[in-house]
Amino acid sequence: MQQFATADSYGIRPPAHRLPAATRVRAVTLQVSDLQRSHDFYCNTLGFRPVASSSHRESLGAAGNDDVLIELVENRAGQRRPPRKSLGLYHVAILLPTRGDLGRFLQHLDKLGIRAGAGDHVVSEALYLQDPDNLGIEVYADRPRETWRREGSELVMATDPLDMKGLMAAGGTEPWRGVPTGTTIGHVHLHVGDLIEASRFYSDAVGFDRMVWSYPGALFMAAGGYHHHLGTNTWAGPGASPAAADDPQLVEWVLELPSAADVHATAASLATLGYAVDRAGGGAGIVTRDPWGTALRIDAPKQGANV
Repeated sequence: MQQFATADSYGIRPPAHRLPAATRVRAVTLQVSDLQRSHDFYCNTLGFRPVASSSHRESLGAAGNDDVLIELVENRAGQRRPPRKSLGLYHVAILLPTRGDLGRFLQHLDKLGIRAGAGDHVVSEALYLQDPDNLGIEVYADRPRETWRREGSELVMATDPLDMKGLMAAGGTEPWRGVPTGTTIGHVHLHVGDLIEASRFYSDAVGFDRMVWSYPGALFMAAGGYHHHLGTNTWAGPGASPAAADDPQLVEWVLELPSAADVHATAASLATLGYAVDRAGGGAGIVTRDPWGTALRIDAPKQGANV
């Protein structure tokens, strides 16, 4: 029997270390095969704004500040489009502030003649695209938390048909002007080799709560009662392998914790369970890799950053 998902009424906490409620996904770094082609997609189709660029790298953000959400790194040796069933990135999910923003983005895609995949996930509404290198992109908006439901201790999520007409209407008459202020990287979704090992690494060691575990072939995890900061799935199948070093792929994703002390506690938890931890630069940050090689940078807020 479904009930409303009030605070602390759902999810399974990790056995020891638990991430703070204010944990968020700060940014992702993507390796692409043609920087100019990717610039056109991420800036003209998705609507990101360049923050900084060089001959082989470009930093992208939303309107209103210089926070980097997506870093594109060119590797022209990787001309092969990796199969969608490689271990590693399934999609990067861009969270827009409102349903109206998502409706305006849908109107924008319609004007460009681009057809996107779509899904109503009960807790959110989402559109899906592939970038020029076949890397998955989700653009979504959350439903209000007071409308989320649970069944027992598990948050209710699904993939139902999206009300495209209603979403289009929610965009109103204001045109899409690019990724708006307040946009974030809402979550990252990964192909993994095994859900039990994914839970051991990302929940037991990193400290995410498990939120949804009965969705076929998938496990969703989060901090602070969010539906998921991380999705993992085994949909790539038993023979899947990571992308080759030169192929387009997720280079790393960045999880931001409230303080250096929180980063230190997470590093200790990873080490206790036998996972390697490297220091990142001269600050508080650390870098670790999941059992399939995906790099996760865990860091405290940058000094002077918008948080």
